[in-house]
Formats: sequence, C-alpha cells, structure tokens
Amino acid sequence: MLTEGGIAPDFESVDQTGKPVRLSDLVGKRNIVLYFYPWDDTPGCTKEACAFRDDMAALGSLDAEVIGVSTNDAASHQAFALKYKLRFPLLPDPEKRIGNLYGVPLRADEGHGEVYKRVTFLIDKKGKIVKVYQTVDVSVHSREIQQVLASLK
Repeated sequence: MLTEGGIAPDFESVDQTGKPVRLSDLVGKRNIVLYFYPWDDTPGCTKEACAFRDDMAALGSLDAEVIGVSTNDAASHQAFALKYKLRFPLLPDPEKRIGNLYGVPLRADEGHGEVYKRVTFLIDKKGKIVKVYQTVDVSVHSREIQQVLASLK
C-alpha cells in the first residue's frame, strides 16, 4: 500500500454518470479524499457515504473533493448515488485497476467475491498523500478528515 509522503498515482475513470474523472485534473485545484470501500448499499458503506454527503459543505470549504471507489459497476454506483442523493463521483473498479495502483488490500466477501478493504487516502493539492487511513470508523471518519484538511490551510 502507498504511504504518507508519497505522490498519489494518476488514474482516469468514469463516474456513475459517465463523467470522466482524472486525478491529475484535480491536483493543483483541490485536496482529494479518495476512499475505497467494499460494496454499494451495505450498512457501513452507506453510513460512510452519507456522512461525506452530509459534510459536503464543510469539506468543500476546505477545498476538498470526495471520490469513492469500489469494485461495483457503474449501474450499481448510479443506483446507490440516486438512492442516497450522493453528489460526488463513485468510480467503478471491477478490474481493481485503481486499487492496485494504490495497493489497496482485498478481502473475500460472501456473495460479492473479492472486495476492497475500507481505506482512505487524503491527497493534498500538490498530489502528495498526506494521510492514509487503514482503519476507518465510519461514524467519525468524515470529521477526522476535516481536522486534517483544516491543518493543511
């Protein structure tokens, strides 16, 4: 897995709406909360996504863009985003291409196959990884990220 202090690898994908997302288009403009999660519309993943949704104003004031990545396909992401009114990109990564770039560990999940473990990379405007969260408590994760973002200002 990538570590703090390193440069975040560039990637290109499309989100749940078909809009292209490329990390290098955001570097220099925004801090990036790149979070990997196991599966759409499951209790922990929903709680995490909805916390980011509810904190979008605070995160935006800290110049942060949230991007979620899982092994789900675009149709699943689109349904998940619509159901919970998620207004940030969710990137499908069924081939685990983005996850492999970042070294995100996989775990076996009954009924879903291999899915990502929950990991978040906080990337600053220069493209440097300033924080890696390998253990995530979804009930406080967004607030933890906001504290680190505030220290970057």
